[in-house]
Amino acid sequence: MMDEEFVTIEHQNQVAVLKLNRGITNAINGDLVLALDSAFKSQAADPEVLGMVITSANSKFFSIGLDIPDLIALEERDFRSFYQSFNQMCLGILTTSKPLIAGITGHAIAGGCILGLCCDYRFISEGHKLIGLNEIKLGVPVPYVADCILRKLIGYRNARDVMDSGGFLVPEEAQRLGMVDRVLPLEEVLSQSIEKARELAADSLEAFALIKSSRLHAIEREIALQLSEREDAFIECWYSDDARAQLKDAISKY
Repeated sequence: MMDEEFVTIEHQNQVAVLKLNRGITNAINGDLVLALDSAFKSQAADPEVLGMVITSANSKFFSIGLDIPDLIALEERDFRSFYQSFNQMCLGILTTSKPLIAGITGHAIAGGCILGLCCDYRFISEGHKLIGLNEIKLGVPVPYVADCILRKLIGYRNARDVMDSGGFLVPEEAQRLGMVDRVLPLEEVLSQSIEKARELAADSLEAFALIKSSRLHAIEREIALQLSEREDAFIECWYSDDARAQLKDAISKY
């Protein structure tokens, strides 16, 4: 399968809809990072596109997170390349000047949750749709980019509880904490996400971009100061005996 098939792009009234399309789970590996990063950058640079939505091509999973069966076999040099690319993609999504909405139609787990956190707003389907950061149960830390975003978004204590427990939240609990902005019927998630992106772009894209830049300034600075060191720590942990055992146990449950 070619990289570009993993993400489809549709346009609705100058809003680009990027749909993750790597099987049912949208597990994140190097191919999906390459495809999403390429699709995202092309739409961010298009002057005809005023806003964007990231969603899934199916209603079961937004994304299950990192593709553990694929990534666990990588040599450290290749995994480092993947992990750095993933973080840079997340930073690009986080800091784009255009309005960006996550239309979460299915479970958003670990790396899938991180993709949502990088967006300006998160709209999630009601019902049994789980969201959360379960990295601790896999023997690895929450990636530093997500750690920084979550602490600013929902506060230190709430972020501590979410990351330390590694548990999953139902939509209403995620909304109560501030991890998502709206809980909607499944059939309304995409249309409302598109409408929100259009609404944010309607008055002044320049003003929106400056407001967003001010909001993210402290997070960007914090990430820039520590990211390289935190990447090294994550990779070292990924290859530890404890993490190897827990990752392999997770694979056995797929």
